[in-house]
Amino acid sequence: MTPPLFIAIYFTGFIVASAIRIVYTREYRDRVRREGKRPKVDTPLVYLPALGFFIIPLVYVLTPLLFFADYNLPFGAGLAGTAIYILALWLLWRSHADLGRNFSPVIEVVEGQQLVTDGVYRRIRHPMYTAHLLWGLAQPLLLWNWVAGFALLATIIPLMLVRVPAEERVMQEQFGRDYEKYMGTTGGLFPRMR
Repeated sequence: MTPPLFIAIYFTGFIVASAIRIVYTREYRDRVRREGKRPKVDTPLVYLPALGFFIIPLVYVLTPLLFFADYNLPFGAGLAGTAIYILALWLLWRSHADLGRNFSPVIEVVEGQQLVTDGVYRRIRHPMYTAHLLWGLAQPLLLWNWVAGFALLATIIPLMLVRVPAEERVMQEQFGRDYEKYMGTTGGLFPRMR
């Protein structure tokens, strides 16, 4: 059974991540309201991670349904998971902050959008996905259950396999050689080894 401390850390982090998203999507939501249009979801897979980072962990904590899949880890594993989780939350915040008004939760290029190559984008082209992968690695160290612990990895990877190539294509179409040059100097999900 997961120690209550790590359950508390997990859900506190979830609240922090939700706050980051709310704050940094405000401008996007305002723009959508002003334009009076509802953006289309580019893939239904965008809803899948909510199952992995919220719904399944909540079922695990609030019901006995998933207790059959519990495992035990040393306390230090939970501390390591906490450190990874903090890094994931920092990267999630930093990637939203660095994108600023260029952020869109759907694959689109908005009027006036610029190619962002500063901050964390100087080294990684898709740091939000990296943040979610780190979260997915921290989750089984914080929620000691084979189902709840690995739920985010199981749900974020299919989304990334579809979204990352689609985003790369849209950015190449919009920014052409500038984006290709940027691709040559950065890693997709992790910093490029020189």
